Amino acid sequence: MTYFEIAFSALGVILGLMTLLWLYSLKIKDSGIVDIFWGTGFVITAWFYLSVAEGFAPRNLLLASLVTLWGLRLSLHIFRRNHGKPEDFRYRAWREEHGARWWWWSWVQVFALQGIILWIVSMPLLAGMMDGPAQWTFFDGLGLLLWLIGIIFEAGGDYQLARFKADPANKGKLLTTGLWAYTRHPNYFGDSVVWWGHFCFALPGGAWTIFAPLLMTFLLMRVSGVAMLEKSMKIRPGYESYMRNTPAFFPKLVVSKKR
Repeated sequence: MTYFEIAFSALGVILGLMTLLWLYSLKIKDSGIVDIFWGTGFVITAWFYLSVAEGFAPRNLLLASLVTLWGLRLSLHIFRRNHGKPEDFRYRAWREEHGARWWWWSWVQVFALQGIILWIVSMPLLAGMMDGPAQWTFFDGLGLLLWLIGIIFEAGGDYQLARFKADPANKGKLLTTGLWAYTRHPNYFGDSVVWWGHFCFALPGGAWTIFAPLLMTFLLMRVSGVAMLEKSMKIRPGYESYMRNTPAFFPKLVVSKKR
């Protein structure tokens, strides 16, 4: 199979899974379950690519394994965070806005759209599994290094925030220590770096897929990540001071001891 034959086959698989998820969301009246599936969707896509791509087997297996560790951790984290809670405010707002037509429009606005974005962002995974040389390269090592840095920021940031919120003494307070002293959104920054790491595996033959990590970074910074969360956080006491001292996305190199 050619690159594009595999890619469009994967698109069919992704949209099929998103449609099944959409049908389940209608039953439970919660479109937010798509967030839980996001990481797992990449895992399924990566192993689909692995099953049909004929590239350097050790690189392909490593890349699929990295995506699996990242994706399953993210899905489990979001499941734990959202389990037993009402539908996320974003989807509730859309549900109220669209009223009676939301049952079918949610497939378009939420499930199909996220499925297409997932597919686009996954392009370097297929390129890395098909177009690289039949040996390890410098870019494989660079990709692994970036992935490790990204997962430290993403998983570490999520862990620190979860522990902070679990302490009743911190209710109403801001987390400004640990990784959160370097950037106001270490988890979003880390997510971006992970995908630049995945892209590095594709560099020898698939540099044209650079649009994928660029798109992921743009979404995290300007659409569904930092920009959306900042709107609600700006009203929190002390957040303006936190903004003046801590960058929103890219970490600062030195952290003042006077917090």
